[in-house]
Amino acid sequence: MYRKIAQILSVIFQPLLMPTVVITLILYIVPEATQLPQELKLSMLLLVVVSTLMVPMLSVIGLKYMDSIPSVHIAEKKDRYLPFSFVSLFYMVVTYFFYQKLNYDDLIVFSLVTMTGAIILLTLVTFFWKISAHLTGLSGVLAIIVVLNWKYPHAALLYPMIVTVLLCGIVASCRLYLNAHKPVELLGGFCLGFSICFLSFYYYLLG
Repeated sequence: MYRKIAQILSVIFQPLLMPTVVITLILYIVPEATQLPQELKLSMLLLVVVSTLMVPMLSVIGLKYMDSIPSVHIAEKKDRYLPFSFVSLFYMVVTYFFYQKLNYDDLIVFSLVTMTGAIILLTLVTFFWKISAHLTGLSGVLAIIVVLNWKYPHAALLYPMIVTVLLCGIVASCRLYLNAHKPVELLGGFCLGFSICFLSFYYYLLG
């Protein structure tokens, strides 16, 4: 039972969900951070969901059905090379599209650039060391919330910050329980995601 719960939580809070979470925060929790008109927000969010979550997720499932990877859980380091590289390339294309065609708001584009950069670095690190993609994504969201809270102290970001901290602990515990990672691999993922997103957003918004 506990293993099933850990697997479900790992799937729900997968790394591909994080761009959707960040863009949702920017559009609806910190509306003063964006100049995007209200009537365009939902369309922008749906486009982010489709392009950064649904299509990459379906592509990874497709790799499994083509026997290019043994499992969608991609537990082994060598099994991560192809899907991580594919997702990195896809995110680069999506970010370029947003920059060239949908550049309605600088912060949204910058957020996608930063998260794409984090994914690319995660992919490069994966060729040498299997760190946690889950913690890379969650810690990146946490770092962005911290900086947004400094920039916009009147925004309702306290509870999202607390929830994200709790999720980091819960998901890390799930990954340990599933024997998907060692503690040092979780710490490596957390440090990678947090440092990239914190430094990028800090210098963009506060530097």
